[in-house]
Formats: sequence, C-alpha cells, structure tokens
Amino acid sequence: MLDAVKPDLDYHALNAMLNLYDGDGRIRFDADRMAARQYFLQHVNQNTVFFHSLDEKLDYLVDEGYYEAEVLAQYPREFLHAIWAAAFRAKFRFPTFLGAFKYYTSYTLKTRDGQRYLERYEDRVVMVALTLARGDQALAMRFMGEMLSGRFQPATPTFLNAGKKSRGELISCFLLRIEDNMESIGRAINSSLQLSKRGGGVALMLTNIREAGAPIKGIENQSSGVIPVMKLLEDSFSYANQLGARQGAGAVYLNAHHPDILRFLDTKRENADEKIRIKTLSLGVVIPDVTFELAKRNEDMYLFSPHDVQKVYGVPFSEISVSEKYAEMVEDKRIKKRKINARAFFQTLAEIQFESGYPYIMFEDTVNRANPIAGRITMSNLCSEILQVAEASEFNEDLGYAKMGTDISCNLGSLNIAQTMDGPDFGETVETAIRALTAVSEMSAIDAVPSIRRGNDEAHAVGLGQMNLHGFLARERIHYDSPEAVEFTSVYFAAVAYHAIRASNALAREKGETFKGFADSRYADGSFFEKYVTRDWLPEREGVARLFEGITLPKRADWAALREAVMKDGLYNRNLQAVPPTGSISYINNSTSSIHPIVSKIEIRKEGKIGRVYYPAPFMSNENLDYYRDAYEIGPDAIIDVYAAATEHVDQGLSLTLFFPAEATTRDINRAQIKAWKSGIKTIYYIRLRQAALEGTEVQGCVSCSL
Repeated sequence: MLDAVKPDLDYHALNAMLNLYDGDGRIRFDADRMAARQYFLQHVNQNTVFFHSLDEKLDYLVDEGYYEAEVLAQYPREFLHAIWAAAFRAKFRFPTFLGAFKYYTSYTLKTRDGQRYLERYEDRVVMVALTLARGDQALAMRFMGEMLSGRFQPATPTFLNAGKKSRGELISCFLLRIEDNMESIGRAINSSLQLSKRGGGVALMLTNIREAGAPIKGIENQSSGVIPVMKLLEDSFSYANQLGARQGAGAVYLNAHHPDILRFLDTKRENADEKIRIKTLSLGVVIPDVTFELAKRNEDMYLFSPHDVQKVYGVPFSEISVSEKYAEMVEDKRIKKRKINARAFFQTLAEIQFESGYPYIMFEDTVNRANPIAGRITMSNLCSEILQVAEASEFNEDLGYAKMGTDISCNLGSLNIAQTMDGPDFGETVETAIRALTAVSEMSAIDAVPSIRRGNDEAHAVGLGQMNLHGFLARERIHYDSPEAVEFTSVYFAAVAYHAIRASNALAREKGETFKGFADSRYADGSFFEKYVTRDWLPEREGVARLFEGITLPKRADWAALREAVMKDGLYNRNLQAVPPTGSISYINNSTSSIHPIVSKIEIRKEGKIGRVYYPAPFMSNENLDYYRDAYEIGPDAIIDVYAAATEHVDQGLSLTLFFPAEATTRDINRAQIKAWKSGIKTIYYIRLRQAALEGTEVQGCVSCSL
C-alpha cells in the first residue's frame, strides 16, 4: 500500500505516481495528495522562516522592507490579529502537489536570496485583502473570505504584488493604439518598453499604419509598411525582460483588409525569411463580416490603403466599418486598393494557424454590435479577451502630447465556478469580486504612459473572468459536450452579469460618479437590458435546475428594476466581464483552466529544475473518468457552443482556444472559424492540434493574462 512506502518516497516521486496505474488499472490520486503533504514536511516547513508571534512577523517584514508599512498602518493592530486568526482558522490545504509547488515557487514572499519562505498561503491572501480594502475592515474580511475559499482569485500581478514593498504593477496587460505617423510609432515603442518593464504584456494596433510602398509626403514607394514596426516591437519586448524573469510579451493586430495582411501572416510561417520572420510577437487579425460574405460568394476581397482612407473619410482606417463602407470604398477612385481572393485569404489564415497556432482572430462587427459603449472597438489584447473602446492620441515632434487619448488596462480576476456555486451567497461573491477589481483599477496609476493612466482613470474598467467550468460539470456528472452544459453556462453567466452590473450600480451611487461616457452608452438609455426584460434566463432542464437549488436567480422583473436603477444612478465601471485563459492560478485553486475543457486527464508540465510535474483534473476520480473527455476528443463544435452561450452575457470577450484531432486539416479549421462567426463568438485565441500534445510540446499560455 502507498502508506507503507511513504517514508521511502519524496514528494516528486509520489507526484510521478499519478502517471502510473496501480495493479487494478486505476489512477493513484492518493499519491498526489500525499505528495502535497510530503512537500510541506520535506521542503516547505524546513525552509520557512519561523516567528514567535504575528507582531514579531509583521514588525520584521515592515522593518526589513518586505511589506508596505502603509498597507498595515490603515488598520488597528487588533484587527490585524483578527483577520489573520480568521484566515488560519479556515485550515486551508492545497489539494494537489502542483498547486502547492506553484504557490511557493511563483507567488509567496521569499528572503532576498530566494532561499527561504516568509509567507504561508494565508499570509498572501490576507495581505492582498488588506491592500485592496484600503482600510475598510469589513471589506478586508470579505476579500479574505472569498479568496481563501477559492471562490475569487485576483490575477497573478495582483496576487503576486499586493502588499509587497518591492513590487510590480497590479495590472495584467495593456492595449495601445498606433497612428500613421512616426511620432505615434516612436511613442508606442517607448510606451511598450515602459509597460513591459513593469511586468505587463502589451498589445498594439497596426491597422492605421500605411502599407509598404505607400507614399510619404507625396513621394511614392517610400513607406516600409507594418513589418519593420513589428520587428522593432519584437526587439523591444525581448530587451525588456522584466529583470530576467521572463521576456516581455507583445501582440499586434491588423485588419484583414490592410494591404500588408498577407505579408503580416507570412511572418509566422515556419520557412519565413529571417528578415521578416517574427518569432516571439503574437499576431491577431481583425475580420469584418464582409470578408466572410465575399468568401461565401467566392469573390475577391479588396485591400484598402489606410493613408487614402484617412484622407477621404477624415478618420483613421480603424474607425471605419469596412463592412458598411466596403462597396463605397471599392468604387472610390481616390482610395488605392488591390485585391486578393477571399477564400484564398481564409486558406492562408488556416495554413498559418495550422503551423503556428496564430493568428488570433477578432470578429470586428460581432464585437461592435455587442458593444454597449459609444465608439469602436478595433483590437484585442495578448489573450483576446479584452474588448474596449480606445481614443487616439496626437503627438508633437518632441513626442509630447498634442492631444492625449485613452489606452487600455486589464484589471483582471476570476471566479472559481464550482466554489461560487457551492458558496453561501452567489450575488455577494460576484459583488465582492467587482469591488476587489475596482480597487485594482483605482490603485493603479501608471504615469510613465499617461494615455494608459487616463483611460484607466476615466473608465474604471475591469474584467471578471471564470474558471473551473469543466471541473464543475464533471463533478456534477454532466458532459461538457451536452445540452445541459450549454444551458448551465447560459444561466450562470446571465446571473453573473446581473450581479456584476448591480455591484457597479451600487458603486456609482456610493461614489457619486459614473464612468466617462456613460450618458452615451446603451446602459443609459436602457436598451442594453432589452433581452433580459423580455424573457427569463432560467434553467429549463431538470438536471440544470438542480444545480441552482438554493441560489436565487434574477428574473425579468429583477432585471427591469436593475435597468431603472442603472438609468437613474449609472455604472461606475465601463466594462465588467472578460474571461481570460487562467494558468498558474488555476492550479493553486484546483480548477480547470478558464471555461474550456481539460487538455488531458493527467496534465504534464515542465517546471524548472524539478522537471515533469503531474496535475490531475479537479474532482476527478476513478469513478467519474467518463466525464473528463479532453478538448481534443470533444472537438471545436461543442466548445464553440459553450462559449457562445457565455458570450451572450459577457460585455467584453473570452479567450477561446479551439482544439483539433491529429487528422484535422485546414478545411476543418476554416469550418470552425465560420461556425464561430455564425455563433456570435467575438474572438478566437489559439488553434491547437492533437499532435503537439502527443509530442510533449508544452503549450505556453498568455503570459500576461493567464492569471
């Protein structure tokens, strides 16, 4: 028996036994649970600094410059004792070895030589709660309770940095516009360096930059197009390597009707010339509806010069609806254009995705039809879930602002669906999460990039995400690719939307302030709520209704009352939901990542010097394995159905990765793209093929937003 050999096995060997069946052909889940316990006995306890009392510990960490004294000074010492005592009374335990290993490797406070631990998990949770509550004792207790229970988890930058004296920013990632002039390009490169230095990933929009061969100051064939700008950005992110911890991370987005689009895609081909090859920068393509319509009719698609479009319409190319103005621009002789076959474009897109997983895709018209905020959304971020309106900046020759626009910050955190469903108060969990993310937004002031600060200050935008959908469904004996899963997802996300909006409305009343632009939004005139006041988003299947027993779900009358409250008092946060691809935090929370299916029943990860580490899917046992079919078995169609059900209730986007079996072709990828577009999906993140997993290739998630 396992207990008999425990003294002879270390935690790494015990964890590896997950990959070895016992004599009856069963997975040895007990080995991993024992590995987690042994990890503490053999490593953590022996390498943790011991203090005789909480007072001694806090005084030391403040005096030695580990904790921010200002955070603790907001609370009386009696309360600090009370919140720490409450946290340790919860008796938190890591259910998996990888969860514990990830926490102590990547998050906990260590001595400056990196050799000893200064925090337990409870310490980190309490310091995050105290930081975000900003002196509000009741709120600090709420934050602590939601985090320690696993119901709410801030993103990695927040969870890692909050309360520490030497820290990075609390924000996950940033989005920057680039306009068609050298000043904007230069400023964007500098801003990328500044933001990357502070630990955030950066996405940039290239759509407005004139194409290769376009005139400059009336002289033909002078512009070098977008590729050299991409090379400059890639070098910048490689240079800003965040104190050697990891390379800076960047993404660039380009409209499908930009003349450089094929050259843009070619940069990711395996056999691309080194002069144009882009190795580390992520690519995204913005595709309007008209592109699909042209491909459906097997027609050519025209590519339009951004410089000419701006001269004719008086606004940058990105601000034009290509679908709306397409025929007009085709006929306008003032706009230079060339054409390619639309189906050939989609074939090329699938080929590049087949080779590299890139580009990400943003369905431009779907995104903007669903956008409740005045203005156009023209790009997304490194993980394709942030969809917000930005405003162009104008610069003087010295790169100072002639007109300061607004750029975008990602203030992220996620709910654990299983723990939230199990919790005592669904609505309070959502509200507490919105308040925590709002605090992240309010506490962030990145003066190095003023347009980022202005956008953050005016919008108070947050992105509440979700994780552990597959784990929850499997625990409840529901297959991911079933009608019940789709219905649960729809009802759950509708309820989250209700409580998130309710929380933001309460914040607006408390603060006497709404986000800038509220009066011009679909919230202000009530039109946003139309679909919620004309029907109930409640479970119809008995099995789904059972899941929500004890949870009060909003009915159309509740939505109607909320509509009136919002029209009267407004919303504090311009954006509220975004579902990122949760990574490390999923392991700590014993969650399946985001809302997509698992990639393997027993996931294998390479973790630094320790080598391979094994992670069992949450709630999995030898009795319920049938409910843990992986994403490659389930296939893209069912995943799209689930994501479409969630998308309807998410004001921003969701990081949708599509998984294909080994025998998939580019035609299969094209079919999935079309289904996603028709289903109302807003963005597609990565394309993954089964053979990559079989070869043991580690798939790197979004380094900025993977929580």
